Amino acid sequence: MATGRGDDGSTGLLFGGERIAKDDPRTEAYGSIDEAVAALGLARAELDTKARYGTVPGPIGGLADLILRIQRELFVVGAELATTPEAWDRLRDGETRVSAEMLSGVDTLLAEVEAAIEMSREFVVPGETRTSAALELARTILRRAERRVVSLERAGMVPGRYLLPYLNRLADLVWVLARAAEQSEARAATPARTDRGRRGHATTQSNSS
Repeated sequence: MATGRGDDGSTGLLFGGERIAKDDPRTEAYGSIDEAVAALGLARAELDTKARYGTVPGPIGGLADLILRIQRELFVVGAELATTPEAWDRLRDGETRVSAEMLSGVDTLLAEVEAAIEMSREFVVPGETRTSAALELARTILRRAERRVVSLERAGMVPGRYLLPYLNRLADLVWVLARAAEQSEARAATPARTDRGRRGHATTQSNSS
């Protein structure tokens, strides 16, 4: 619902308190999380379209549900970032603050998906499939959010201990999911360098962070 309260360039936080500027570092951080949720929605919508036409490959049949799980978890991240320090004691693990279970869940998924696909050993160019391209877009936005959170943590503005590692490993997971989406459609990731450019060079993991 439009209230007009933000016309002055300010916005409210989750548990109230003093309003902050829309370009505040906290707003930049949870705004980036919001963007990542939207980008993941593009990937999920693409999978939904494939499902309607019966063209979702078996290996990624559960990917839409996994993306939805990630989207919902990112709302927890956003809530933690959108809470004023005076209200940090009101945060609840897994609901408004990233929990140890959320972090371990990402680690488990990452290991499972990595074991099921052929990992690229060099930088890749996004765009092999619509689903993988949307996932790559989400990954880059997550990396931006991670950078914003690093700055916030340095300033003592991150409530919990798991938020930053969660974002780091989630971006890794989304990169791996993009590769899984490609390989499930029998497509190979496009390398960033041509065969000529790669001669004599060691290959590099494409998502190092």
